Amino acid sequence: MTVERELLRLLAAMPLLDRLEAAAVSGWSRGAVYASCAALEEAGLVAPLPHASELIAPTRRYHLTHAGLRRLAADEDIGLGELLCSRPLTAHWRRLLLERLDGVASIYRLTAAITESAWPLRFRWYRAAPMDAAIALPDGRSIFVVREGRTADRTAFAKRLWRLREGPRPGAYLLLVPDAVRLRHTARLMAAASAPGFLALERDAVASGPDARVWRTASGSPWLSLREVLAHAARRGAWPQEEPLARATVPRDLGPCTLRKAPAPLLPAMLGTARKRVLDLIADWPWIAPADLGVLLGVSARQTSQLLYPLREASLVARVEGRLALSDRGLALLARRDRAAANLALRRWSTRPRDRHAPPAWRNVTGRRSRQLLRTIDHTAAVHGFVAALAAQSRDEGWEIDQLDPPHRASRYFRHRDRLHSVHPDAFGLLRREGERRAFFLEWERRAIRPSTMAARLAPYLRYYASQRPTDDHGLRPEVLVVFEDELAADHFLRVAGRELTRTRVDLPLRVSQGAVLDREGPLGEAWRSPAAAGTAGPLERPTAQR
Repeated sequence: MTVERELLRLLAAMPLLDRLEAAAVSGWSRGAVYASCAALEEAGLVAPLPHASELIAPTRRYHLTHAGLRRLAADEDIGLGELLCSRPLTAHWRRLLLERLDGVASIYRLTAAITESAWPLRFRWYRAAPMDAAIALPDGRSIFVVREGRTADRTAFAKRLWRLREGPRPGAYLLLVPDAVRLRHTARLMAAASAPGFLALERDAVASGPDARVWRTASGSPWLSLREVLAHAARRGAWPQEEPLARATVPRDLGPCTLRKAPAPLLPAMLGTARKRVLDLIADWPWIAPADLGVLLGVSARQTSQLLYPLREASLVARVEGRLALSDRGLALLARRDRAAANLALRRWSTRPRDRHAPPAWRNVTGRRSRQLLRTIDHTAAVHGFVAALAAQSRDEGWEIDQLDPPHRASRYFRHRDRLHSVHPDAFGLLRREGERRAFFLEWERRAIRPSTMAARLAPYLRYYASQRPTDDHGLRPEVLVVFEDELAADHFLRVAGRELTRTRVDLPLRVSQGAVLDREGPLGEAWRSPAAAGTAGPLERPTAQR
């Protein structure tokens, strides 16, 4: 009975733990935790919730029922309202944790890994503070954990990190980021922090134990293990408080429901790994054709339809003129998962028509970026076709796609001669095979037909590659791939590019192709020409680079 009572207390402080995580944090054996969960579930004091994500295998996460809350309040001899205010147990807290369930699971897995080096721990969730959670080590040092979600806005997340740096100082910051480019960008933002900052790819931190070298410092360092990271944490024990909620509403018990009728907070638990991946891909490539989506997923047309049907039934995906985009409900789901502003996502990406009675047209779409993509739908479809062909050819030739970014994440900002500049490619990709890496920016060109226009299109990349920023941003110098639909325009661009490279003396790894050749050879085939040898063709090549 003691273990069961303590498990109630643990689930009150850390709602939605699974049993393996509960065993690691509590220090009890797995057998004791499994038996106690079964007993509490049979007594109606806790209830399980299924969960899975691309990083977390299917599991069951436990939370207190209404009866469990009353039992815990009686055990601690306090009122139910006082219990709700002292822990993340209110209806508002439950909704937040359910909406962020994928991130919650990642942070719990990281916490479980920490217990192998330091135990016992204290843990605290934060609702609106810049950190997601704080962990107190046995010697009093504190760790702030911050997760950058896949859909996090670059500017908004930078402001969140500024608030983090200006706030209370912990012993260390642990930052989980979704990809290598954002790891380097976040490291630059945290380099001046007053406490040590350590960063890891979220997928590596979740899957690795305390001895895997997947962490690096914000200032740059050899890769470190989690044990080494904890050893470098400073002796500070910040433990910030948050203002309590004005209303401590008792959460309702979660009953069975279908995906179609599920309330929004329950969707992260009800959607499986495959359907979450579908949502992420459609969010990356709005207005994608189902055939291209199926190629990116690596499944047949029938399987694509089976994955899409329940998402459309749940009003998460809209289909307009045969193309797919997230509905407002789907956009809000992903934004809340990643602690991003849902209203900002809707202003940018909403597919809701301005006039429901007007015929479908790009002018009738509410979201400004969705409207822009739909206005140039031929160009948008060509980019989607390229990334789908790349995904298919990569699988055939044994390449793994580490990163494939749409235009809104592929942009890079940099300083050149004391002025802020940028490049805005149509896509960015990073591929890996047996230690070799290939990276590229894609420009699918339709309007550059005059020499002056071609030179203007090339100028941002010449400025970018005149510095070390490409290597700083990616660990290697990505190829710049430019595709023309017209062969004559491609030949003309090669001559213009040759003159500009000679004039500026910039080492720009430029490759040019034409649509018909690319369709025949594929993105990894003999489809590319360079200004240095405009009459020759060769495959996309990248030298091996260090991690």
